[in-house]
Amino acid sequence: MNSINEQQQDLSEIFTQIKDIDEKLFIFIIEMFKKEKILDIIGCISIGENQRDFEDYVLQGIKLTQVDKEQKLCVVRNNIQQIINVLKKIKNHFFNKIDYSTQGNQESRQDLMKRIRDKKQIIEFLKLLVHLTSIENTFIQCGSNSLNLLVEMKVNLTKQNFENIKIYNTSLVGANFVRCNLSGSEFFNVDISGMNLNGAQLFNCKWNNIKIHESNKLDGHRYGVKSVCLSPDIITLASGSYKEIHLWDVKTGQKISKLECHDDWVNSLCFSNDNTTLVSGSSDKSIRLWDVKTGQLKCKLDGHIDGVLSVIFSPDGATLASGSCDNSILLWDANKGQQKSKLVGHSNWIQSVCFSHNNTTLASGSNDFSIRLWDVQTGHQKLQFSGHQHYVMQVSFSPDDATLASCSNDKSIRLWDVKTGQQKQKLDGHVDQVLSACFSPDGITLASGSYQEIRLWDAKTGQQISKLECHDDWVNSLCFSNDSTTLVSGSSDKSICLWDVKTQLQLPQLDGHTNQISSVCFSPDGITLASGSEDKSIRLWDVNTGQQKAKLEGHTNQVWSVCFSPDGITLASGSNDSSIYLWDVQTVQQNFKFDCNNRYLYSVCFSSDNTTLASGSADNYIYLWDVKTKKKILKLDGHTSCVNSVCFSPDGTILASGSADHSISLWDVNNGKQKQKLYGHSNTVLSVHFSPDGTKLASGGNDNSIRLWDVKSAHQIQKFDGHSNCINSVSCSPDGTTLASCSNDYSIRLWDIKTGQQKSKLDGHEQGVNSVCFSPDSTTLASASADNSIRLWDVTTGQQYPKLHGHNLQVCFSQDGTTLASRNDDKSIRLWNVSTGEEILTTDKFYQNTLALFKTPLLFQNNPLPEDVNTNITILRISQKAIFQAQGAFVLKGEFVNYQGVDLRSLFKSKGSYILESQIEQQQK
Repeated sequence: MNSINEQQQDLSEIFTQIKDIDEKLFIFIIEMFKKEKILDIIGCISIGENQRDFEDYVLQGIKLTQVDKEQKLCVVRNNIQQIINVLKKIKNHFFNKIDYSTQGNQESRQDLMKRIRDKKQIIEFLKLLVHLTSIENTFIQCGSNSLNLLVEMKVNLTKQNFENIKIYNTSLVGANFVRCNLSGSEFFNVDISGMNLNGAQLFNCKWNNIKIHESNKLDGHRYGVKSVCLSPDIITLASGSYKEIHLWDVKTGQKISKLECHDDWVNSLCFSNDNTTLVSGSSDKSIRLWDVKTGQLKCKLDGHIDGVLSVIFSPDGATLASGSCDNSILLWDANKGQQKSKLVGHSNWIQSVCFSHNNTTLASGSNDFSIRLWDVQTGHQKLQFSGHQHYVMQVSFSPDDATLASCSNDKSIRLWDVKTGQQKQKLDGHVDQVLSACFSPDGITLASGSYQEIRLWDAKTGQQISKLECHDDWVNSLCFSNDSTTLVSGSSDKSICLWDVKTQLQLPQLDGHTNQISSVCFSPDGITLASGSEDKSIRLWDVNTGQQKAKLEGHTNQVWSVCFSPDGITLASGSNDSSIYLWDVQTVQQNFKFDCNNRYLYSVCFSSDNTTLASGSADNYIYLWDVKTKKKILKLDGHTSCVNSVCFSPDGTILASGSADHSISLWDVNNGKQKQKLYGHSNTVLSVHFSPDGTKLASGGNDNSIRLWDVKSAHQIQKFDGHSNCINSVSCSPDGTTLASCSNDYSIRLWDIKTGQQKSKLDGHEQGVNSVCFSPDSTTLASASADNSIRLWDVTTGQQYPKLHGHNLQVCFSQDGTTLASRNDDKSIRLWNVSTGEEILTTDKFYQNTLALFKTPLLFQNNPLPEDVNTNITILRISQKAIFQAQGAFVLKGEFVNYQGVDLRSLFKSKGSYILESQIEQQQK
């Protein structure tokens, strides 16, 4: 394909090929696959026996002559073949590889919808593709794109069964799923803004990385929000309104406290750099300092003779500046609460004051249309900028203090050279007054707020990046988080919105193991992640999608270690069953089994040339194996206790081993002789890992320390302290800059190898972290934990990304709430006593009576909600902007998490959903 348009034409032609197919075949395919566990859809349809089932289904109940029957069968066979051909084409088409809902595909998408809108068979085929996502993962993207098309074409999707569908990377804005059964569905990176889920069934859903405007909206103020401010640690959000300040938990969106003390509007808020103090300025002429932790008023500053419009701490926290309707600026000693100086020069209200990052300069914007720069030390005016044609509402320094941004009621944003006072750029685009503007801390983005909209600009080029719409009134205040990833806006519509500023690579958390995970390892190409667990299995994961690719079973005890060969062809695993398995990664078959006839195998590692495998075990020895001949080469004897970790140097000449005897040994791989012994750890050494250039060795152990060694001299270079429990694993990044460590203190830490300084601490696991491993490009870190999960982290930002699940167990409560029904992949249904948690057996006399409680059981119906339940729900809402609705939806267990990690169930509850766990708890009390 040479262009999207050519691809689009091709896609239209593919869909046209099924326009004359009998719709019954699509229905039968879905029914057949839901009864049987199918892994290969196309292969299954191609089987002759299954095709005869199709023929019988179409001819069922139809009386035909023999001639007509033969003709009909011929048509059915051709239809089946046509479906197979189209599925093959779609599977390999760009439609199954990209997010077709993006802005870049809008023109081609609109053209496609015009061509297929009235083709009933094509519409049913799109529905089939959606259902196929619940059966075969390779159809996930085309099924997701199909659902997007159905939503945008306003196809009636209400009262339908969409159990277990997997929808990734698409937009379902405004989708109408009234009374639908979406139980077991998986949504990842899906925009559900404005979706109608009234009366829907949402049992055990796994919705992660969800985008929804409504989830970022904090409602609670009685009046308009005049000011917002994020604490530097991004934990607390403050918002000011009429006479009150609200403090919010940024992660959960829950209100922490309400501060009431001012007698008028709270116009400005600012946190101190140490996160302990909040300052507020009000139209009641006062400035107040608050203790963030307790919510108590620390002191009140009086000095202005009119309303205070702007307050700000200096970057060093020593000085507080305030601008007022009395045309003056006051500088205060932030510690003593005493006035230091008064800056006079403006002839009208001071709307905004802002310190430069070097503490030397204060900028002010006024209703006299001017901007002024002041020397903080002397209080003298340094420069005056003129150019705005109306009130200057806000001023903001760039992080390097070279540029000052200002916004005005003249609808413009202007960028000024701080040294010369010359205007550098004028940013036009807003159609109304611009009330707020600020730079992101990284200096990349400038945000501006006006009536109902926020615009993001490239701070260097002045080009508009995007336009954000959420508010229904004026955007009065904007604030970036310290890491520049989040923007907060406060509006006269009484709400606060949080925005994701940058679109970053999103990586999933992987769940599937049923016991703690001991080891993780990336394939050399970074595409696959292997994990070994106490559940005796090894699993292979697709790093991009988070989907489990394969489950390797054969070990009869815990898998301690997994390691890819450098060529990516073979995976080695060591287990407590005294064996090492070699697996063919491509076929996922076991190649060979080394019976070691010794105790637990704690560690395995390939040499860089793929020829040798090393293993460390509980018998105190290290063994070297020839990968080609499958013979034992050498037995290395030197440790006096179990060997927990082995690692080859990059050139394959040296093997390092860490032991419970508190020592590290360096071995000559060619002759098996011990070259050096490294002492320093005061307890068991659990992990060793070479730097990419082979000059350094990192080690971690039970003494809670990490040590870095010079391989040549065998001397300790550095010692990293910070963990509060044993270090289970250390790993050097392939680019040689970063060392990762994980511990039983539940944390992961990233260290600068050169300086020895801690770069970041990654928290998220709920139990000890057993293993860490970098991706080949050093951008991603995988971690495995005793909490049975694997998590992937962005090394640069330290962000953990939302998790994906593969488990599809479904449950349903009885109408009286006393009993729970569950359905599993083994096709069985079980009943459970909610109070005791015990299973109600089929032999129990109570069983039949309990089963009767599930009248038209919600879980097992195509149209699960009877018409007499929740009759007062909105079926369709016509408005200029789609509004998220979930009135009368049934939510049970599962996950509903947005891209910021916020649980959306509180939003569902606020929209009128039934959160069944809490309903049951109330009934039991």
